[in-house]
Amino acid sequence: MAVALPDHAAGELDSAVAPLRLAWPELRWTGRDAWHLTLAFLGEVEEKVTGELADGLAAAAGANQQLSLALGGAGAFPVADRARVLWTGIEGDLAGLADLAGAVETGAKAAGIPPTSGGRRYEPHLTLARCRAPADVRTLVATLAGFAGTAWTAAEIHLIRSRLQERPRYETLGSWSLAVAAPGLAG
Repeated sequence: MAVALPDHAAGELDSAVAPLRLAWPELRWTGRDAWHLTLAFLGEVEEKVTGELADGLAAAAGANQQLSLALGGAGAFPVADRARVLWTGIEGDLAGLADLAGAVETGAKAAGIPPTSGGRRYEPHLTLARCRAPADVRTLVATLAGFAGTAWTAAEIHLIRSRLQERPRYETLGSWSLAVAAPGLAG
């Protein structure tokens, strides 16, 4: 389950990351076609439960309002001097994004598909690169620290299937609209 990036946000990020890809070829860089904000990773889902899952996701989307989000900054998991993942952060309505992720997780659990988070706290980010072995990416994190993308409105959530090959391939299986805030009401 994910929120997709609009073209302008992906373009801004791609412009910031492109020179870094050339300077750091040892990293496995993700591309625009793979960029999305994961809300919950569901693992393998059997076809027979996708209808129940769709119902839960529709309910989650309908119960949560559209979000104002932007990409910004950078970091690494677990830490920058021994990184496995380089990421850019998410700014904007983080409380709403966490609520949405929680609602998606609840909808998946109701369909009998527990997310694979293992009870970890939701940490919104967009993966830029993966490291085959722990790497010191402090220079990259510092270079991207000042990155600040233009805000956009996240209006939908998407059920995305990943097919792991040499490069992961992503396919959108369904999309659901988030609620629109009533005029004059704060989200």
